[in-house]
Amino acid sequence: MFEDPSALAQCIDHTLVRPDATLEHLTEACNASREYRFAALIVCGWMVSRARTALTGSGVRVGAVIGFPHGTCTTTVKIMEAMEALRNGAEDLDIVMNLGLLKSGWPDQAEIDVKNVVAMTKGAVHKVIIESGALTPDELQEACRIAVRSGAHFVKTSTGYGPRGVTVEDIKTIRSIIGTTCAIKASGGVKDLAAVKALIEAGADRIGTSSGPAIMKEFLGSK
Repeated sequence: MFEDPSALAQCIDHTLVRPDATLEHLTEACNASREYRFAALIVCGWMVSRARTALTGSGVRVGAVIGFPHGTCTTTVKIMEAMEALRNGAEDLDIVMNLGLLKSGWPDQAEIDVKNVVAMTKGAVHKVIIESGALTPDELQEACRIAVRSGAHFVKTSTGYGPRGVTVEDIKTIRSIIGTTCAIKASGGVKDLAAVKALIEAGADRIGTSSGPAIMKEFLGSK
């Protein structure tokens, strides 16, 4: 499936969004991202400027999570968080959808929430996190359509803090809903190379994982 390490690395968004992550952890993540040349390093807001400085010239994009991990802050707060992330050097924004609005039967309001963040941060790559493991089949369809209509570049499956991580079935279902209108980022509990391969085969375009270096070492060790 992957002809060389760079092909695998470019499918991975290495992720550091633990609430207890320190500057030492950030240095390690930046070094690993530079070494393996991942597609992006995704961090929390307070780490964005430091990550951007550390990764300048590496070709690795810096991304920030917005409304993380529950998506329940107001739209204004999400917009301000997203705009500040861009000012600090983020290029990708992983935006958590407000599932409370969706589950309350207010999908239009959930859509307005996401659309406003996207509209106010033009130029970024937008990945809308729908927390697929928390949704009924009907809600999953609605969430995917909201992401597409909002102009998202990716539908992202999970935060890693929901009821479960991503499954192969999630990816197949999402792909059947959105077709080729945008890409899919599979995240939540992706720990090894076998999981990466299965998710890519199912239709994912990008993998979000905090185990990027371990997956690269597994791949290199298999050669």
